[in-house]
Amino acid sequence: QVQLAESGGGLVQAGASLRLSCAASGRTLSNFAMGWFRQAPGKERDFVAALTRSGTTTSYADSVQGRFFISRDNAKNMMYLQMNSLKPEDTAVYYCAAYLTPSPLVIRTDSNDYDYWGQGTQVTVSS
Repeated sequence: QVQLAESGGGLVQAGASLRLSCAASGRTLSNFAMGWFRQAPGKERDFVAALTRSGTTTSYADSVQGRFFISRDNAKNMMYLQMNSLKPEDTAVYYCAAYLTPSPLVIRTDSNDYDYWGQGTQVTVSS
């Protein structure tokens, strides 16, 4: 079992930056591929970004490519999402997720593949 807890959300104006954090407990994160997803009101949960166990390979949704940056610190059992140039359409609840895998090469963009989820943190971007 691993428990995930997001933090760092808030209300910002368009163009601002936020850094989300995902803290893990219960197991070492180095055994997990990780990802960020988001869900806006009335919409499905969408992929945002993901990375491999070591963090050397990353993947981003087209809508955030070049603005958002995912990273992890396995020594601290933490994952991060740096969000720059925020837009009103980025408004959503952001979730971190973990996928247990023996492979250092695995990266997952489908939410159905993930085993563990945090409770989410609200990000609101005003125009």
